[in-house]
Amino acid sequence: MKQAISKKLNELESTAICGNDISSSVLYVSALAIAFAGQYAWITLLIVSVVLFLFRKIYGEVVGAMPLNGGAYNALLNTTSKLMASFAATLTILSYMATAVISANEAIHYLHHLVPSMPIIIATVGLLLFFALLTIGGITESAKVAVGIFLFHLLSLVVLAFFIVFYLSQNGIEILFNNWNHQSENSIWYAIFFGFAASMLGVSGFESSANFVEEQQKGVFPKTLKNMWVIVSIINPLMAVFALSLFAIPVLQSTDYQNTLLVQMGEFVGGDWIAAIIAIDAFLVLSGAVLTSFVGVTGLLERMTLDRIMPQFFLKKNKRGSSYRIIILFFILAVSVLLITNGNVALLAGVYTISFLSVMALFAIGNILLKIRRNQLPRPEKATWASVLLAIVAVLCALIGNILMEPKDGLPSNTSVFLNYFIPTIIFIIIMLNRTVLLKLVLQIIYALFNPLRRLVSSTDRKITQTINKINDQEFVFFTKGDNIATLNKVMLYIIKNEHTKKIRIVLALDEGDTIPENLPNEITFLDREYPKIKVNFQVVQGKFSPELIRELSEKWNIPINFMFIGAPSDKFPYKVEELGGVRLIV
Repeated sequence: MKQAISKKLNELESTAICGNDISSSVLYVSALAIAFAGQYAWITLLIVSVVLFLFRKIYGEVVGAMPLNGGAYNALLNTTSKLMASFAATLTILSYMATAVISANEAIHYLHHLVPSMPIIIATVGLLLFFALLTIGGITESAKVAVGIFLFHLLSLVVLAFFIVFYLSQNGIEILFNNWNHQSENSIWYAIFFGFAASMLGVSGFESSANFVEEQQKGVFPKTLKNMWVIVSIINPLMAVFALSLFAIPVLQSTDYQNTLLVQMGEFVGGDWIAAIIAIDAFLVLSGAVLTSFVGVTGLLERMTLDRIMPQFFLKKNKRGSSYRIIILFFILAVSVLLITNGNVALLAGVYTISFLSVMALFAIGNILLKIRRNQLPRPEKATWASVLLAIVAVLCALIGNILMEPKDGLPSNTSVFLNYFIPTIIFIIIMLNRTVLLKLVLQIIYALFNPLRRLVSSTDRKITQTINKINDQEFVFFTKGDNIATLNKVMLYIIKNEHTKKIRIVLALDEGDTIPENLPNEITFLDREYPKIKVNFQVVQGKFSPELIRELSEKWNIPINFMFIGAPSDKFPYKVEELGGVRLIV
């Protein structure tokens, strides 16, 4: 197990794991930006690139100072309270959940173009299960798959770009100029603001590298940030320019082109086989985004469990060093969300949008708090105050823009959908965070409700016990003539079976000239040892045995008249009961 855990990810593997998520945005973000910004889409995507450049330094400073898994959760945990850190963790978990479900579903939809008979929901569950099992198999095994997907994705984009450039060299870029002069019903500032808000979704996945930094080799983390920035800064604006060069804006804003823009571009410039390659690439890279979600959420929940927010049950690892219980939990969560939405994962757009942008903003806030409260920590690089504040303003603008966006026909607003998932999740996290306090509260409520009953039961128990003890304290007197041990033992058995007492007084009445039988004291001592629950006392009195002597002793000892007298030995026991002078006798 130790060997599996100690094997760290290199630059390519780490970049591939988080790069599949952020680079998969090219499949939708260009179309999304064009839908809101029209001909200014490439400008909004360049603005996003600038914002992401600012976050490179922000993430680099925080993770460089505290190289632990958890991302925004780790940043806030070390600068604020565990409650605030848990708030960031909740948003991150929701972001990963939405990413996994949406990416898996969209991947299957792309594959469905090639295999129309494939059932969407069942295939989506199968894809989620595949990556859950792959992650359970170990992060290094997952990285190998991620690298293959990542390289194929970049190669597919290069091939697509080559065919587009070749097509434009033959047919010109007149459409691009026509689109630039396209008259929009909204102002340029309106278009750029909402286009930027939509385009910020193209950097989803940038935060993932910070959630599994402990699994990366030393010095790899800042390189993953740089690689992701370069990728999205090139491919997203470039694909927007290519799209605006190939199709008119009204066509690009239609439903078909919004859902499968790159496939449409590939089919237009290269025919069905290019479209098929892009469809396969879309399936693979969106699947890679699912893998990113599993890896990222595992690192985050491991850290939360180590901080005792989640139950220690989730820390159990398999032989490959994977926290398989966390992975299984996340898989169940993703499948349940898929089934609840009945495959209409567009409902999760609000969760995905608001949670991701909120995490980015909270991480930047964590950077500020780190500067103020933990400035003594060494760090390989520092983000300037101006860049951090500018990054926060940019992300907040994007967040506000997504909140203000009009929902698509028939769908609820982003905010309402987000709250439907966020509120139960944060309640669960708060309960786990304060579970000892809540358990103590439950105890106090139980005490308040049941203490009166407990006192009643205790009082009743005490009184009943006292009554039983009072009954058992009544002494039973047995007059003997010096019977042998067998007869005395029968007496003891009779008392145990028929009398409520724990005391017996064996009395020997000696008339003038009588003597104590030689073996009687030893026999009584033996009985006392053999019957430890009954206290046996032996007493010799002077006088002739008679009812008068019995009454005299009863008054003297203050014992009710309830005595036993054994006459001559007999094979049967108990003997018949007779009355003699008002005294109960067994003779």
